[in-house]
Amino acid sequence: MKKLLALVALALMTQPAHAEDAPKWSLAIHGGAGTLDPAQMTPEKRAAYEADLQRALDAGSKILAEGGAAMDAIKAAIIIMEDSPLFNAGKGAVFTWDGTNELDASIMDGRDRSAGAIAGVKTVKNPILLADTVRTQSEHVMLMGAGAEAFAVEKGFAATPPEYFATPARREALERLKAEKLSALHVDHKFGTVGAVALDQSGNMAAGTSTGGMTGKRWGRVGDAPLIGAGTYADNRACAVSATGWGEYFIRVGVAHEICARLRAFEEFKTIAEAEEELPVELTNGAPQRIADDVMADVAKLGGDGGVILVTPEGHAVFSFNTTGMYRGRATSAGVNEVAIFGGEEKASATPDH
Repeated sequence: MKKLLALVALALMTQPAHAEDAPKWSLAIHGGAGTLDPAQMTPEKRAAYEADLQRALDAGSKILAEGGAAMDAIKAAIIIMEDSPLFNAGKGAVFTWDGTNELDASIMDGRDRSAGAIAGVKTVKNPILLADTVRTQSEHVMLMGAGAEAFAVEKGFAATPPEYFATPARREALERLKAEKLSALHVDHKFGTVGAVALDQSGNMAAGTSTGGMTGKRWGRVGDAPLIGAGTYADNRACAVSATGWGEYFIRVGVAHEICARLRAFEEFKTIAEAEEELPVELTNGAPQRIADDVMADVAKLGGDGGVILVTPEGHAVFSFNTTGMYRGRATSAGVNEVAIFGGEEKASATPDH
């Protein structure tokens, strides 16, 4: 037993922060991951993305700093990105093969693991709010298509006209896909799904994800974003995760739940190891990052790409992606506040100082 505990401990090389060192709150957001080319990123385009990411980060951070709930913080951040034409969610969502915008979203509360999701919705301005209404005002977890829209009307959502969601850039992408017989991956250089995860001052976590899917999608295709356990998961015992990427692979790996399950297993191991006095005293704070990287490596082995954001009960705010970039940001009560686009642009760590 002692040998096993030592081997697992050394393999994970981690130990969570002491409670007094941990941030009171933590927030991470993403606006999509993919094959981003620095040469194609003009200063004006970069400034626009960074401005909207910062606005979303600030909206969520303000709520958390004032003692608000993680659930309210992630909704505030996601709404700003849904309302921006720069991201593939809400306004600016990609077009289906038939020239419509079909929206998916999901949300989960780590306190009680209550969850709500919607898929294939065409008339709701902010899909994340409808997903949350499914969570709080229905006995279901997921609604789709016309049924989800009927539920929205019943709950007081205004019907948003299709022209609100349409943007010239997304229409051009669909036209090019059809004219040149391309796949969605050739016209979508990034997966513009948006998401947010948060830890609040009460120790509760929440996660949410919203997307328009993939350009030219057909036959009612649904990716990972609205699927609890694939694109979104939150559990106060482990972490909160939101994913972005090639949904078919994230579904097969069960990315969001897989990360949380591994982190929870580590915490259980740590408790046993501490009781056996076999946990090394001096260990690095790397488990959340290592586990997220390992799960994303599994996605890559299958042929998929994308990224995840996560927060932990100790206040870690972590990114992991196997693409050239991911639109992202994070903030904590320890003073971290940053947005980034390409790999390696943020600080080395957003974990508590020791």
